[in-house]
This record gives sequence, structure tokens and C-alpha cells, in this order.
Amino acid sequence: MPTWTRPRPAPALATAVLVLSVPVLAACSGNSEDDVRDAASSFLEAWAGGDTAAAAAGTTDPDAATALLEQTTTDLPEAALSTELGEVSVDDGTATVGWTATWDLAAAPDWTYESTLRLEEGDDAWQVVAEPALIHPELGEGQHLQLTRTLPDRAPITDGTGAPLFAPTEVVNVGVDPAQVTDLPTLAAGLAAATGVAAEEIVADVEAAPEGQFVPVITLRRPDFEAIRAQVFDLPGAVFPTDTRLLAPTARFAAALLGRVGAATAEVIEESADDGVARYAAGDQLGLSGLQRAFQEQLGGTPGFTVTVVSTDEGTADAGMEIAAVAPQAGTAVQTPLLPAVQSAADAAVATQELATHLVVVRPGTGEILAVSSNEVADAGNALNGQFPPGSSFKTVSATALLSTGTLTPGTAVPCPGTTTVEGREFENQDQFDLGTVPFTEAFAQSCNTTFIQQALQLPDPALAEAATSYGVGTDWQLPVGVFGGSVPADSTGTTKAANAIGQGEVLASPAQMALVAAAIASGTPAAPVEVVGGEPAGPAPAGPGQAVLDALRPMMRQVVLSGTATALADRGEVYGKTGTAEYGSNTPPDSHGWFVGYQVAGPQGDIAFAVLVEAGQSSSAAVGVTDAFLGNLG
Repeated sequence: MPTWTRPRPAPALATAVLVLSVPVLAACSGNSEDDVRDAASSFLEAWAGGDTAAAAAGTTDPDAATALLEQTTTDLPEAALSTELGEVSVDDGTATVGWTATWDLAAAPDWTYESTLRLEEGDDAWQVVAEPALIHPELGEGQHLQLTRTLPDRAPITDGTGAPLFAPTEVVNVGVDPAQVTDLPTLAAGLAAATGVAAEEIVADVEAAPEGQFVPVITLRRPDFEAIRAQVFDLPGAVFPTDTRLLAPTARFAAALLGRVGAATAEVIEESADDGVARYAAGDQLGLSGLQRAFQEQLGGTPGFTVTVVSTDEGTADAGMEIAAVAPQAGTAVQTPLLPAVQSAADAAVATQELATHLVVVRPGTGEILAVSSNEVADAGNALNGQFPPGSSFKTVSATALLSTGTLTPGTAVPCPGTTTVEGREFENQDQFDLGTVPFTEAFAQSCNTTFIQQALQLPDPALAEAATSYGVGTDWQLPVGVFGGSVPADSTGTTKAANAIGQGEVLASPAQMALVAAAIASGTPAAPVEVVGGEPAGPAPAGPGQAVLDALRPMMRQVVLSGTATALADRGEVYGKTGTAEYGSNTPPDSHGWFVGYQVAGPQGDIAFAVLVEAGQSSSAAVGVTDAFLGNLG
């Protein structure tokens, strides 16, 4: 269990000024007890308010009192004092006042103790006796307080089985020993080429470092260091001390959900470059994100402390006398529904793409998020809260709206021309393919834009938004780590209504929300997303579109895999889905994202639902390829 002790910085200036009038003519007031109480109260109020000069002025020896109070500010840095007066006793020119001190210690529990002030009657007023015991009853001449904090063990974030997701992992701290440097520009260039850290940053850090101080460049897991060892090991001045940190299985492992991996454990004690002062920081101070930040207080627990009376003579070998101690309280674990096997399969799948790619996996019926994966070039946060047009993957929702009318069935014959025009704007199928008149199932399987536009224009304006709402699309989910629930306007008309029907126009969604849509179709029981097992519900469970609609929609999604636009997945078990190509931007022709949303029944990990987005993938085939790799990785 790591411990650290704050060194004694220079005495801080008073943080508040409290103007006091020391009671005068106390001996002539006729009520010595009240005068003693007033004198003690004035002293304590000034001390607690940070006005050392005012507090010391009410003592028998202002210089000695000032030294005592300033030493205590050094001994208990950033601590705030509150006081409560107790019993007053007066006896022939002397008095005592009982009082209770409560120190609000920085990054530690409060410290409370009972003490007594001694006062003497002066010529004009009662004065607090300037002696070490006014700080603490156990403090004597030539002594001061020493505060040592003890950090608790940080509680783990666990997977869906309760097993910790983080394990002790060897890391190598790549850095510079300035005393060994022979050619700084060459050293910086070599380290930059191997690590990706800018050479000018390395030079600046080394030149600014105090003499004899190790200058960190980057911390790498052992395998990552071994990959660059030959490039950096023989560079004069480069040094490589090792350490152990609690890390997730990989650097990208569920990064969008878990947050900054390793910081919460390895960097909770931060050594300041200028004075070596260690501090216990809150999540926002450490730059944590994700669940690491949302549950920082729960995971981090409460530091303990000891207070010891030690000699003011730094040359004295004095172990000190312990006068107070509070044991640290370990944090409480946070359980996620993540499954490492599913997460690892997803990570390996997105790594096959050079473009920014995301894959989110959800358990049908529960909304539990089993995996959140983004590859190295992607902004990991987009997996959960990115706002993208979902393209034809949204036809799962449009088909729900159409089937809900009762006038359209999977077997209904519908036209699928190569193009269709709405209010002067032409919409087309990919490469303007023309199927003629086909069953609605085939139009869905082949992703016929013109069919969906023509049919959707006959719906009431709010119908598409109502169908989306039945799956939870548009919900403002309340989660530790935000999930964008999507946006589908209820009042669109004309060309916007036509574009919305094919997941363009004003429709937006995140990969996580589209995975939730697929999960709702798979189970028939839409659920709010779950990031933490046993946590507060993210919102009410969506109502769902009704069993008749789901019974019609599921075979249509199965046909996408058997004979439609995702036949590459036909040998991956019982898979259902919908491809999507979503245009964006102002280029001509427009760029496109590639989507696949769907679910697998009774696979190696049971029933799972998922959404894959390949940003700028230009075609849904890119997303289908990632899905194929993912399902193959599952076994």
C-alpha cells in the first residue's frame, strides 16, 4: 500500500483577513468568564480564518505564536480549521477554555480532537498563552506535527462475470537522463522516430528539467517497447526504467466506456516536477474519462492518515509519537456487463480496417453493452456518442413504420425503380439499379431506396419518429458515459421526409443506438442501455413496435444475409441484419459511411446484437467485412 508524506513548503500567506477587536478592560468588565470566552473565540476565529497576525496579536507572545501557527500551516498544508468552544474556567488571573478542533485535511478524512487553551489576564485584556499546546495538547517545545497520508487500494472495474478487467502489467518508462546525453538533437530525433513524440517537445522537456532529474518521454507496455528496442536502446542518454501498472488487456480495450486506462491506478500519485510533492487527485484533475472518471470516488476509496509529533530539529533521528491515525478505506468495485471474449473479438475485427471503425455489441433483452470497440485511428468516443446519418441501416425503423400501418406486408408487391423524384429532387438506388416490381422483402434485402421513399411519403408525418421512439431512438439516455440516442424529426415533409426514410436528411444515430435497435428487434423486448451492472436505469424501457411487426421484420432481415446485400455473412450462423451506406459532406459525388446492424441467434456467445460503422467506408461492404471478421473471431 503506497504512502506519502507532504514536505513542508514555505508558510502560506493568510487566505482571509478577519478584523478583530481584542476585548479590553477585561478585569473591569465584571464578568471574567465572558471576557475569557471572547478572547479565546477571537483567537480561534482569526486562526481558522487564516489571519495569523490577528490571532497572534491576542497572545502573550505574538512572535512565538506566529511561528507556531505558520509552522502548523506548513505541517497541515491546504487544511481548513473549524473550531467549537467548550467549558471556561477562571481562577485568579488565569483561565482555561476547552475547545474542539476539526481539520478538513486535503485528500484525507477530517481530523478532530479535544484541546485546551490557557489564558492569562493582562493589563488590558485576557491573552492566550503562546505555547505549543495551543496547537495540540501533545505538542511540546521543539516539536511540530507531521502528516502522512496512506492511499487505499483502488477497487477494480470488473467484467460481466465479476472478474477484474485490469491486471498488473509491466511497463517501460522511456525517458532521458540528461547527465548521459552527448547530442540532444540526435537523441530527440531518434526517440521521436520510434515513439511518435515530437522531437522538439523532448528537447524542450530535457532543457527545462532540473539537474539530475529523469525526463519521461512515453510509457509503453513491455511488448510495445520490445518492438522499438533496437531503435532506442543504444541512444546515449536514453534510459528505460520499468514499472508495474494496473492495465486493461490492451490499450484500446473498451476505451470509450472504461476511459483513460491506467491513470486511475498508476498516476493517482503524481510527482510534481518542481517540488516532488505527491498529491491524491480527483478524476477531473487526473484527466480521467469514461467510467474511470464517473466512478472515481467509489473506485478510489478514502485515503487514511497519521499525525505524528516530531522534533523540529531535522538532524534528529526521531521516529516521533503518533497522536492520530485513520486507516484508509478501499474503494468499491464497479461491475460492467463487458465480456472480454466479445470485446477482444471486436477489437481484432476493427483492427482489420485502416479507416476509423466502431463496433458496439449489446445483449438483446437486457440492453447490456457487451463490447465497445474502436480502432486506433478512430475517435473512440464516437462509438457511444457519435452523431452520424445511419443510411439504409435505418430502414429497419422505416420498415417498422410501414409494417405498422397494416397495409403493407413482407409479400406486398412494391415498385423499385432506379430513380424517383420528390419535389424536383431526384433520389436513386446505388448505381440506379432497377428491380421493377418486387415483394417488399426483396426491396428491403436489396436496399431499394426508391421503394422506401415512395412508400414512406404515404405515411403520416410523425410515423417515422414514432417507429424510432418504439426502439428508444431519440431518448436522452442518462448514463455514466453518454450514449447519443439519435434524432428523428417528427415534422419533416417533402424531400426531407423522403431522405429521412432512408436514414439521410435529418436523421442521426450513434453505433451504440443502432445496436440497441437491432437488440430490440432480436428480443422483442426493447431495453435501455446498461453500462454498469446494478446501476440506475438509463431511462424507461421503450415500448417496442408490437409482436406482429417484429414477426414480419425479422424474416426480412434474415433475407438480407441469405440473398441480399450481406450474403458474405451467410455462413456465420443464424445472422439477421441490414446494410447501410450513408452519404455525408459536400463533395461530388458525396462521401459515404458504411454500416451494418444486426444480430446473431444462438451463437458462441448466445444471442447478441451489434452495429458496425466504418467512417468514410464509401460502401456497406466495408462494414460487412468487419462484421464477418468479428463473428469469425467469436468462433
